[in-house]
Amino acid sequence: MQDLGTLGGADSFPTGGCNKERSDLVVGWSFTDSTANANTGLPTQHAFVWDHGTMTDIPTLGGTYAYAQCANNQGQVLGLTSLTGDVGCDPSDPLDTCYEHTFLWDHETLKDLGTLGGTFSAAYWLNEKGEAVGGASTTGDEEFHATLWKNGQIADLNADGGCFSVADSINSRHQIIGNTFNCDTGYFTTVLWENGSIIDLNAAIPANSSLFLVEPDNINDRGEIVGRGLPPGCDDVDACGHVFLLIPCSAGEARECEATSSTTAPPIARTVKDHHTGKEFVKSLRARSAQHKRLSSISSNYIFK
Repeated sequence: MQDLGTLGGADSFPTGGCNKERSDLVVGWSFTDSTANANTGLPTQHAFVWDHGTMTDIPTLGGTYAYAQCANNQGQVLGLTSLTGDVGCDPSDPLDTCYEHTFLWDHETLKDLGTLGGTFSAAYWLNEKGEAVGGASTTGDEEFHATLWKNGQIADLNADGGCFSVADSINSRHQIIGNTFNCDTGYFTTVLWENGSIIDLNAAIPANSSLFLVEPDNINDRGEIVGRGLPPGCDDVDACGHVFLLIPCSAGEARECEATSSTTAPPIARTVKDHHTGKEFVKSLRARSAQHKRLSSISSNYIFK
């Protein structure tokens, strides 16, 4: 066990890693001092990358807090940061968090990856080519759309017209997994973005499947997807959800895969109880992000029926 230290404050925390091979690479966040800021009620918090025994301070985009989400094997770091003046922060509201932008730290260079016109973006995965996925709010924070950040550009993946979508992971073949939600119909889908198309994964698997796929967590370079789904009679993925693994059918297996299909689907509906608005999703995600700033665990779970 090795103490990684801090950036000068009392505490530091690791977050996650998109890297699959490097055990010598750790990212997270650390307090830099012990003096509370008026806008957040907490000491200044910076992201860090710990590489071969050295902890490097990753600066913010002008605000007083940031955290690293993950890093790839190249040492590039993906994370979130508040902006100059900690715009949007309210220390009296435990469910509030500052306006945040996704950043990419690429060997001493910090880049603001921006939003889709709104105040907030969230990053979840970074592949080995430096391509990042997550989501960003639109103008006026009216909606939240899945996004791809690639070669310094931001792409809106929300082509199906839903008010909410988010991308969770991307592999080196540019395959992206995530979720979409239509605020008008309440229809919820687990999807794969590939070659400019959106594929409903629940429609792509055999119709006699025992699970309705809800949470896609990761996709590897073979296109295999892992996540969690709901069996019949279960409407809470945390209480009774099952882990799934999707393995793509090769050309030679196409007939066998087709033969496993059935015309009768399990009685698992695909709508969310109570309709939401795009702004509600943005607020919920910002509240979830607050856990990185306030050492509290704030969850945002949606119930399916």
